[in-house]
Amino acid sequence: MISLRLEKNLEKELTLISKLNHQTKTDTIKKALKHYFKSLKTTTPTAYELGEEYFGKYGSTDGNLSTTYKQKLKDRINAKNHYR
Repeated sequence: MISLRLEKNLEKELTLISKLNHQTKTDTIKKALKHYFKSLKTTTPTAYELGEEYFGKYGSTDGNLSTTYKQKLKDRINAKNHYR
């Protein structure tokens, strides 16, 4: 449970909006908070969105590195041992 103190003008506005929408002050505050939180989520970029332009910018042209890295590593080690 949350207790909230509002400035008089804000409380009057809350009362008026609640009456106009035929809902309780609690319901009006809940709807307002949901709307506010939703607007924060849509305006705040995610970590991916912030770095999206840099992902893959300097990557190789080999598109299967994530699946063939073990074999490529073995080949390099074998090649290195072969030259000794």
